[in-house]
Amino acid sequence: MIQLAVPEQAWQDVEPGTEALVDQWLVREGDRVLAGQVVAKVVLVKTTLEIAAPVDGVVERIFVPAEQTVAHGKPLGLLREG
Repeated sequence: MIQLAVPEQAWQDVEPGTEALVDQWLVREGDRVLAGQVVAKVVLVKTTLEIAAPVDGVVERIFVPAEQTVAHGKPLGLLREG
């Protein structure tokens, strides 16, 4: 399983304790995705980030629903490769 998360470099210069807002999921659990496909949009300090699938696979689990926040280092969801 591969974790879907806000990229580590996005957290540089962000004040500790700040969380990112999951603005929108573009997929649902069970959806097949291709490498590079945008699966979610997240807002971190007024910047919208696109979260892309790193590999082809199936969205196994979404941990953080839209309109909820996620802390630095926590996964948004899981992707099953293949």
